[in-house]
Amino acid sequence: MSRQTRRAFLASALMGGAALAAWAATPTRLLAAGRPAAALSSQLPQAFGAWRVDTGAARQVVNPQQQSELSRIYADTLSRVYVNDEGQRIMLSLAYGRDQRDGMELHYPEVCYPAQGFRQEAARDATLALPGRQLPVRELFMTLGGYRREPVTYWSLVGDEVVRGRRSKKMAEMAYGLSGVIPDGLLFRVSSIGPDDAASYALHRDFAQALYGVLDAHACARFFGRAHG
Repeated sequence: MSRQTRRAFLASALMGGAALAAWAATPTRLLAAGRPAAALSSQLPQAFGAWRVDTGAARQVVNPQQQSELSRIYADTLSRVYVNDEGQRIMLSLAYGRDQRDGMELHYPEVCYPAQGFRQEAARDATLALPGRQLPVRELFMTLGGYRREPVTYWSLVGDEVVRGRRSKKMAEMAYGLSGVIPDGLLFRVSSIGPDDAASYALHRDFAQALYGVLDAHACARFFGRAHG
C-alpha cells in the first residue's frame, strides 16, 4: 500500500469515526415520553388556601403568541386568574414544550411582552424561598401605554432542572444530551396589575409558596423542579 493510499485510508477512517461519534452523541429519546399525559389544567388545583380561580378574568392574562405559534411550540398551555380572600388577583400562565432543541424552545416573557406592546422597565434575578431550598427566578416590571403596570415573576425548567439564563439552560440541555435524552421544558409565570411593584412581588411569592405547600411530591417536582441535596 502506497503512502498516499494509507493517508487516504486514514482520513476516511477518521471521518467515519467522527460521523459515528456524532451519531452516537445525538439525543434520540424524548424525556417527555416517560411523563404522565395529564394536562396542566388537571395538575393544578382550582382552589387552595386563600386562593381560588376567578373564572371571569382569564382575558387579563397576556397571550404571548398566536394560536398557530402556540400549537407549533407547545404541547400544552394554561392561563388562569386566581383571586384571594382580599380580592387580590394573580395571573398564572404556564407553557409546556416536549422538545427543547433549537427552534422549539420556550419563549420567555422578555420577548413575549414587548411583542404585545409592553415596555420592559426593569429586570432582575431573585429567589423564591421554598422548604429546604431557594428557587432561582426572574422578576420583570412591564408597562403598557402608561396605564397598565404589571410586575412579573417567572422561572423555567429544562427537564427536571430549574434554569435561569442562557448559560444555565444550555448546560442543562447538554447534560441531558450526553445521556441521549431530549429534554422537555416548562415556563411558570405569575403576574399582577398594580402600582406597587414590591408589594406585587411579595404577593407572587405568597401565591407560589401556598401552591407549593398543597401539591404532592410529584407535582412539586414537575412545576418547581427537582430539589438537590
